[in-house]
Amino acid sequence: MTHFDVLIVNGTVFSGDDTDPVRADVGISGDTVTAIDDLSAATASRTIDADGKWVIPGILDVHTHYDAEVLGNPGLGESTRHGVTTVVMGNCSLSTVHGEPDDIADCFARVEALPWDVVAGAVKEHKVWHDAGSYIDHIDSLPLGANVAAFIGHSDIRTTVMGMDRSTREAATAAEIEQMSALVADALDEGFVGLSTIRSSFSKLEGTRWPARQLPSTFGTWREFRRLNREVRSRGRVHQSTPNLTRRLEIAKYFAQSIPFRGRPAMRTSLISAADIKADRTVIKAATISARIINRVFGGDFRWQHLPVPFEVYADGVDLVVFEEFGSGTLALDIRDVMERTELLQDESYRRAFRKDIGKRFGQRVWHRDLGDAFIVGCPDASVVGRSFADVAADRGIDPADALLDLAVEHGADLRWRTVIANDRDDELDSIARSDEVQVGFSDSGAHLRNMAFYNFGVRFLERCHERGFMPVHSAVHRLTGELADWYGLDAGHLQVGRRADVAVIDPAGFDGSSAQYAEAELPGTGVSRMVNRNDAAVAATVVGGQIVAEYGALTPVTDRAGRFLRARTR
Repeated sequence: MTHFDVLIVNGTVFSGDDTDPVRADVGISGDTVTAIDDLSAATASRTIDADGKWVIPGILDVHTHYDAEVLGNPGLGESTRHGVTTVVMGNCSLSTVHGEPDDIADCFARVEALPWDVVAGAVKEHKVWHDAGSYIDHIDSLPLGANVAAFIGHSDIRTTVMGMDRSTREAATAAEIEQMSALVADALDEGFVGLSTIRSSFSKLEGTRWPARQLPSTFGTWREFRRLNREVRSRGRVHQSTPNLTRRLEIAKYFAQSIPFRGRPAMRTSLISAADIKADRTVIKAATISARIINRVFGGDFRWQHLPVPFEVYADGVDLVVFEEFGSGTLALDIRDVMERTELLQDESYRRAFRKDIGKRFGQRVWHRDLGDAFIVGCPDASVVGRSFADVAADRGIDPADALLDLAVEHGADLRWRTVIANDRDDELDSIARSDEVQVGFSDSGAHLRNMAFYNFGVRFLERCHERGFMPVHSAVHRLTGELADWYGLDAGHLQVGRRADVAVIDPAGFDGSSAQYAEAELPGTGVSRMVNRNDAAVAATVVGGQIVAEYGALTPVTDRAGRFLRARTR
């Protein structure tokens, strides 16, 4: 009689290959799937009854910022409880491989809305590595709850080569570009999935030395990028980036780098983000159509990353990342001292500028700036909770922008409000999800602790698919698993005999709408509260490396590693 360590019985099994599921049992021995069949005669140390449930490969989350959190909280429970078994870190030019702790914190804190001292403290406490190879060794030695893969961040290597001061104000020399190229090549040869860069003009430094300067990667020239991309392209890896949305024509340069030319192969390129932006409904069509032309006519290998749920953001007072896209918003965010900021918000000349910026309805932007579509969810003044700033302004006979500033002055960070900036139309979301030019991802897991929470994007995507039927469930599973794993060159995303036992057991009976509800929990070991997701009834179990790491929302402490660092394959 065959004995397994873990036996998943009576489930509907999806392979991750965009093929119809089968009714079968799944036997796991050690960290490997060793049988998919009728295993009713087998025994097991642990048995999971998957009757009425979907047994799928573990979900991949390809856009996270867990780089600091994984050092002290390697279980990554906010992802594993939602069926995620593999995360990709190092996005948006940010990684913790080469830089000094203070430099790393300066880069991460403001743009990713993370506490500076938490990032700096984690890196200072745990950093024992000195290069890409020893970094992998360290991550792989941790009791990981999920598999980890990583990009090498351009801001990280640029700061290391040039120093933070010069890297945030000038172009690199030819010799410095070659030094960066060598660091990129080393990381890719060690198994990093690719290079990440950023061009966004509202990605700023935090800290006391050079606050409000843009990230080092934004100062890179295209001469610099082309040289680094040679290393990426020659190894069949990925270039991930965030474009400057105020200079959208620059996206053509990403397209050009993606396509093959004079014997040069195509380069896998992934940008954020394919979104149905409220501020400009034409953007999503332009993005997908242009990518389709690049891929199908010119032979490129380009993908937009896509958040498959409404893009809802929260703010405490005026602390919101989209405020970076207009002058008066940036001015307020540049001031970290509470008293100084309050004085600014009361100044009438500042208010005139703020009203003008908020009232702007044209031009390239992400936030719609409609304060009738921005709702107060928490405030010491209970009379305004549940209302929009426009409603409050109408009662007080003032401009909506002044209503926001008045409440921010009076209550500071105790004023909490939310708005949806994109992906609010179901039919358009369905259409984007079916596009070959997008990847389902862009969760920003591990970042924007008080602004965003999309840790369960995969569960919400499957729930929408199950309820709306806009694509077969096996295709939705494929988009979250095998499609991503194959494109990034990772040993994940497939539920097959002989493959790693990374499995999620999804219970469609738990699709009750709770996946979209608001919840908070502590970032372990920090005392910092963050937005999270809770849909415990929808994920019956998450298995990583043959170990059950979560069941119906209850996390199992990982004493030995369940996940491992996944090295990308060279293609």
